[in-house]
Amino acid sequence: MPAKPDLQKIHNLLNRGTVEVLVKTDLEKKLLSGKKLKIKFGIDPTGSDLHIGHMVVVRKLKEFQELGHEIQLLFGNFTGQIGDPTGKDQTRVIKTQDQLEANAKHYLTQVSKLLDIKKVKVVWNADWLRKLNFADIIQLASQFTVAQMLERDMFQRRMATNSPISVHEFMYPLMQGYDSVALKCDVELGGTDQTFNLLAGRTLQKAYDQAPQDIMTVPILEGTDGKLKMGKTTNNYIGVNESPKEMYGKIMSIPDNVIMKYFELATDVPLAEIAKLEESMKQGENPRNLKMRLAREIIQIYHDQKSAQLAENEFIEIFANKGLPEDIEEKTVAQTTLNIIELLTITGLTSSKGEARRLIQGGGVKIDGEKVADQNIVVDLSEEKLLQVGKRKFLKVKTR
Repeated sequence: MPAKPDLQKIHNLLNRGTVEVLVKTDLEKKLLSGKKLKIKFGIDPTGSDLHIGHMVVVRKLKEFQELGHEIQLLFGNFTGQIGDPTGKDQTRVIKTQDQLEANAKHYLTQVSKLLDIKKVKVVWNADWLRKLNFADIIQLASQFTVAQMLERDMFQRRMATNSPISVHEFMYPLMQGYDSVALKCDVELGGTDQTFNLLAGRTLQKAYDQAPQDIMTVPILEGTDGKLKMGKTTNNYIGVNESPKEMYGKIMSIPDNVIMKYFELATDVPLAEIAKLEESMKQGENPRNLKMRLAREIIQIYHDQKSAQLAENEFIEIFANKGLPEDIEEKTVAQTTLNIIELLTITGLTSSKGEARRLIQGGGVKIDGEKVADQNIVVDLSEEKLLQVGKRKFLKVKTR
């Protein structure tokens, strides 16, 4: 079945939420021709949980899919064991095959919130990369110079700090580029930090007498701090699988300067309407109102409209009316008394003892409405206690 050359959708695809489209005029002609294109997006499944920053590129894949093109989700079960050096100041820890495949399965579950997985072609690059012999590797390597590799920012940083650069890390863009050869893909997508690897695909396709793929890069979405790239390590992420309540609270915490970027990259609100929202904020509209709209728009994508409204109602009740959530989870523990650090950890309110200590030091933990200042206190659980972590996590806990 041919693709659908919808002019408005094609314009939106090429211009909304993109940094660079190479070669834009070429890709536009292909999209208008009605030819069904092979759209590649490669993932090294070294992690498993996705956030809305990851979904910026997945949203682009959805646009291609809605126009009738074939989405190729390439899982790097070979390259993932090497590790992409992009943006890394040290060599990555190698993952096992089982870890990569388990992560990939979880990845597919999450992207199915946006993509029709039944129409996605899932491929694994070990299927062809394992078959290459040493002569093949030499042939691939001959297409690039050492100078080209060393020009990359992360290698420059490592050299400046005398940090090691392993030879196998030079092989990564070669392998990613060869993936495009193996799949004969027409377009490859990635973040701006992937530009070098995406261009490697064009270089190698030319060497193998294939038409070079067009590439599309999308912006990096800042996290809830409005400064750093969204990520779990910086704890500034909004997870795809998080509850509507958690998502709503995090979105309401973002700085005003990234509101419009979130609207453009993470919602389906038309650009013309976003421009009106931006103008209203310049004219004095309370940014809080815009963030409430933003939160509803994002949550209904990953959950539904009803969940978004319920999350908003609860947020208003807690923060505007200084109340408590209507439905607070309850847990019981075996011990009658527990150190506050242990209590926060075993109840799941914090993911580690280190996080618990940091939250207490920052004044982010309360018991029955009273701020906890001492991380060594012992909590008596013979009577039910209301624990609060940050602004959004509440839990009632007592001994069994």
